[in-house]
Amino acid sequence: MAVDGVTSDSNGSSIAQPDPQRTFQVVVAATQKMGIGKDGKLPWKLPSDLKFFKEITMGTSDPVKKNAVIMGRKTWESIPVEKRPLPGRLNVVLTRSGSFDIATAENVVMCGSMCSALELLAASPYCLSIERVYVIGGGQVLREALNAPGCDAIHITEIEADIECDTFIPPVDFSVFHPWYSSFPLVENDTRYSFVTHVRVRSSATEKDAAENGTMIDGNSVADKFEIEKFSFLPKMILEGHDEYKYLKLVQDIIIDGFKKDDRTGTGTLSKFGCQMRFNLRKSFPLLTTKRVFWRGVVEELLWFISGSTNAKRVLAVDHDSRLAAFNLVFGFRYTDMHADYTGQGFDQLMDVIDKIKNKPSDRRIILSAWNPSDLKLMALPPCHMFAQEQMANLSIYSNEP
Repeated sequence: MAVDGVTSDSNGSSIAQPDPQRTFQVVVAATQKMGIGKDGKLPWKLPSDLKFFKEITMGTSDPVKKNAVIMGRKTWESIPVEKRPLPGRLNVVLTRSGSFDIATAENVVMCGSMCSALELLAASPYCLSIERVYVIGGGQVLREALNAPGCDAIHITEIEADIECDTFIPPVDFSVFHPWYSSFPLVENDTRYSFVTHVRVRSSATEKDAAENGTMIDGNSVADKFEIEKFSFLPKMILEGHDEYKYLKLVQDIIIDGFKKDDRTGTGTLSKFGCQMRFNLRKSFPLLTTKRVFWRGVVEELLWFISGSTNAKRVLAVDHDSRLAAFNLVFGFRYTDMHADYTGQGFDQLMDVIDKIKNKPSDRRIILSAWNPSDLKLMALPPCHMFAQEQMANLSIYSNEP
């Protein structure tokens, strides 16, 4: 995401000038201890990771342009001779060795440092022909680049296995990077892993401190700066992997193909039956940013549900006893005290679900239900999130909520 400067010619017209350095994105696979290699090689065999790497580093929005990959000399030498240079990309090799000469190779350039490489890519002709810049290794190069100010995003294949490594990189600085995309866990060759992308949302930890303290930077609130941050520099497959796009695409699909239905309010709705969205809660919570959300209210209502409370005054500013009684029956009572009325011995569904997840993970009937037909006529509104089924697989909990 290089930002152009602006100058004026003799007529006072603005002329865009390339930034003196290109920004870049990091692509790396690492263990939980941030190990990335052993004896100059990858200590795992994950064909899907190699495919992901190729798709990320080769994909462009402009078919005329290509991307650049920056690597150290040892990384270049670790690539099999028959597969180098990496095809369809400009290979930028960092080396200070005077005896290392690959200048005659097609789609390969040499630079003495990361700084000189980024300056080269910001200048003509590369500023016009290179769409994105990726830093891909090795250890020394990644240690310099990973949390550097010029790093816009980090695409990391998180290896969830205890694999011996001798080369390590620093952890992602979460004071300036936030998760953007996280795949569901995959298992290949007995190795569990997932693809995760972190994007820069702040220029420094100082900006984070300013946001927490409510102070201003350059006359602008940090919160406003975060809200207008643009992430179009991401590869399309990553950009559209954000949970927000799933919601927006579904809304668009309903608007285009939905059918009109009457409803209890008389307003009418557009409806499409059987649609599904999948969210990965391992790294983030799918909170909408296309509209303002009262987050504290979301949390308090959820805690009210799972507490089993039937006192709706805790979440509603309503004093009408009959309405409260009608609302009381909907969630907390259903989740933790499910029975026909208030007089019998209830059944705690939440504790049952938790017990099965812990002790019977292969059970196919780990179910939570808030739908009791006999009480529907007594409720102010029928429960909206009425049913959930949990499943354990690959050491993860999967939830299906119609």
